[in-house]
Amino acid sequence: MASVLWQDLTAEELRGKAARDAIVVLPVASVEQHGPHLPVGVDTVLCSGVCKAAAERAEDVELVVAPTLWCGMAEHHMAFGGTFTFDIPTYRAVLLALLKSIERHGFHRVLIVNGHGGNIAALTAFLPDFARETSLSIRATTYFLLAQQEMAPFMEDQTSVMHACEVETAMMMAIAPDLVRDARLPEAFGMRDADPAALMRPTVARYRPFREMTETGVIGDARKATPEKGGAFLDAAADALARLLRERGDHA
Repeated sequence: MASVLWQDLTAEELRGKAARDAIVVLPVASVEQHGPHLPVGVDTVLCSGVCKAAAERAEDVELVVAPTLWCGMAEHHMAFGGTFTFDIPTYRAVLLALLKSIERHGFHRVLIVNGHGGNIAALTAFLPDFARETSLSIRATTYFLLAQQEMAPFMEDQTSVMHACEVETAMMMAIAPDLVRDARLPEAFGMRDADPAALMRPTVARYRPFREMTETGVIGDARKATPEKGGAFLDAAADALARLLRERGDHA
């Protein structure tokens, strides 16, 4: 099977993709602290992996997966170190530049796939601007919210993806096991009673850095993670995204 990755194709092959009205999958993620046991590139590794797996499963859809935008909105993690962040104007400008590049190459449809909770509000706010400033048909999703229902049965003591938690740790065990610091897992827990919905969609919003909420940089309990769970989470996420790509492929 030919590669689904933009960076593996020639310019001529990409012109052909555009001529066939391929969907461009644009993964966006982050590089930020993920507790004592995981590397800072978790969101980028996982979002990239889910997008590639989903694209390979949706082999009946003409598409291509663009390189992952590895920096996002991560001010709330800066106190821990190891983190890169944009401010809002810069993030908007970088995304718009990428979208305009895609547009200039003759593509018409883009699916932005987000892999970092801190990007959600910004992406939602940007979509009207991007619709006005480009001719692209743009959709955006966050893979772990899209696959929430499918992933939930495999979670032991949380109801959704949190941070450096059971889910992210298990997925890393499955996709990049050599990057997990197993010896640090006994201390990889924090704020285990957190309500994910309240964190992402608070009734009254205020800025709180992660350092105020968790000493370890973890929200959830990574000690519950296993490679077997990680494989199940990855399959669930890839299947949910593949379904969305097929639906998107059926509509202009």
